[in-house]
Amino acid sequence: MSWDVLLLRLPDGIASVQDIPDDCAPPPLGRQQEVLAAVRRATPEADLSDPTWGELLGPTWSIELNIGEEDPVDSIMLHIRGSGDDVLTPVFRLAGALGCRVLDCSTGDLITPQELSGWHAFQELRDRAIDPSH
Repeated sequence: MSWDVLLLRLPDGIASVQDIPDDCAPPPLGRQQEVLAAVRRATPEADLSDPTWGELLGPTWSIELNIGEEDPVDSIMLHIRGSGDDVLTPVFRLAGALGCRVLDCSTGDLITPQELSGWHAFQELRDRAIDPSH
């Protein structure tokens, strides 16, 4: 079970999935090699030995980076597991390096570095699924 967030480029003024016009075609993040270079600069500790599926490990969390095989890269899906609010630091470093926004796939909302409610809700859901007495 993971908390999934999507890194993608969207026009200004978009706050949630509902705000995205039907005819919106977000521009790609860039050529695969450019995207991988940006990921390496933003998170040098990331394991990109498989350039389509990277991994980033923190003290209490892990992030799988689903970059995919498409070139150019349209978006990156992050599969986040574990606990600790510090997990959002590398998420937003990546978003900044790629010039994109962070979409919480569970809520459909774009999030900011201070927006922890989706991450906290995921952890509560996960904990109840593991131990229903929670």
